[in-house]
Amino acid sequence: MRILAIETSSSWCSVALGLTQQKILQRHDDVGSTASQYLLPWVQTLLQEAQLELVDLDAIAVDIGPGAFTGVRLGVACAQGLALGANLPVLSVVSLDSIAMQAVQSGNYQSHDNEHFLVILDARMGEVYWAKYTMQDGWPTRLAEPQLALPGTLDTQGIGWVVGSGVVLCNHAIQALAHGEINANALGILACAKQQLIAGLQHDVRLLKPLYVRNKVAFTSAERARSKLSEKPLATG
Repeated sequence: MRILAIETSSSWCSVALGLTQQKILQRHDDVGSTASQYLLPWVQTLLQEAQLELVDLDAIAVDIGPGAFTGVRLGVACAQGLALGANLPVLSVVSLDSIAMQAVQSGNYQSHDNEHFLVILDARMGEVYWAKYTMQDGWPTRLAEPQLALPGTLDTQGIGWVVGSGVVLCNHAIQALAHGEINANALGILACAKQQLIAGLQHDVRLLKPLYVRNKVAFTSAERARSKLSEKPLATG
């Protein structure tokens, strides 16, 4: 399976080209808000290294979110343009699913008896995206749609471990269950995409769209001002 995987849902710009089960080419770096400068050049570089044209691929996979608003839209737009130009099907991967896949592939989860775990991603604005997973036939399976919540409201009853960038925002009880630090990575997108392609879940590019769990993407100026005022110490004396 020849799959191009694109991940730009966080500060990381990550592109992977899966050629065989063992051979994967990748570009991956924390570039912040400059991902648009690297994404297409990296795609072209990987194709050149593999001596392939875009039309030689089986599909294009992309992280559809939830995640950084601009980053998710960048990745989806890039996948749309490439897939339309080469007449390729696409594979939509939820960001939390890719983190879950990376956690499982790391192998450290095997030290846990409990097969239920949470993926928690930093959603900014003091909130987190999260979803509950369980292991089925050696693969992570999400049990419900991704949710948006305050870090202090997450219920870990029956959970063996947690993973993701949002764990550091949570209380000590949740941090004690941390599996390790795993950042968004096109390798996780690629691994999920391979499973989807085997299951025949590729779809037409016209059906590709971002997954928005939150409608509000930033605080207003008034909200930021109120937040700063609330942080000021009270005058004494």
